[in-house]
This record gives sequence, structure tokens and C-alpha cells, in this order.
Amino acid sequence: MIIIAILIGCIVGALIGINAPVIPYTYSTFLAIAVVAALDSVFGGITSVLKKNFDLTIFISGFFCNSILSIALTYLGQKLNLDIYLAALVVFVGRMFTNLTIIRRYYIEKWTSKIEKDDKELQQ
Repeated sequence: MIIIAILIGCIVGALIGINAPVIPYTYSTFLAIAVVAALDSVFGGITSVLKKNFDLTIFISGFFCNSILSIALTYLGQKLNLDIYLAALVVFVGRMFTNLTIIRRYYIEKWTSKIEKDDKELQQ
């Protein structure tokens, strides 16, 4: 159910994004890092649903805290004339790939066990 809600949210967000005004270049870095942080939280939420330990409070707090922290790092980096946001980007993208790997393995194992079960039923 949560996965369906996430997919619908992504589709609605994409449709709104197509018709949204263009973000000025000065804010594009802030938006990009916030989107990556939000996607990291979404992939973490999907992973926790699959592991059956999802908590909505933790998901929402992580979603907003990760986004706010990444925007703050980006702002600090711009004031110091350093690309600090790259550190957050590396961490979030690394976690996204880790969570995607967990999701992929879950569905491959589920699919493989279903095929093995069907094969055993056919042999009997």
C-alpha cells in the first residue's frame, strides 16, 4: 500500500513539475540536494517496509531532517566558497544504492522462491 502511495506521489510530482516554473540557477543546487535527500528517505522507507519495521514518525522526521541538513550544508558551503554539499550527496547516493540493493534482493528472492514452489507443485 505504501509503495502504491509513493508511486502515485512520484507521478503527481512529475506532472506538477512539468508545468512548474523554472527554478533560478542560484537555487538549483539547493533543490537538487534536497531532492536527493528526500529520495534517500523514500528508498529507506521502502526498505523498512520490506523488513517490516516501518515507523511513520521516523520516516517523516528523517525526510525533513535530511533535507534541511543537506540544504544547510549547501548554504554553508556557498558562504565558505566550498562544495560541502558534495559530501552529503555522496552519502545520500551511497545509501540510496544500498537501499536499492536490499529492495532488489528482496524481490529476487521472493520471485525465486515462488518459482521453486511452483516447480515443486508441478513435480508432484
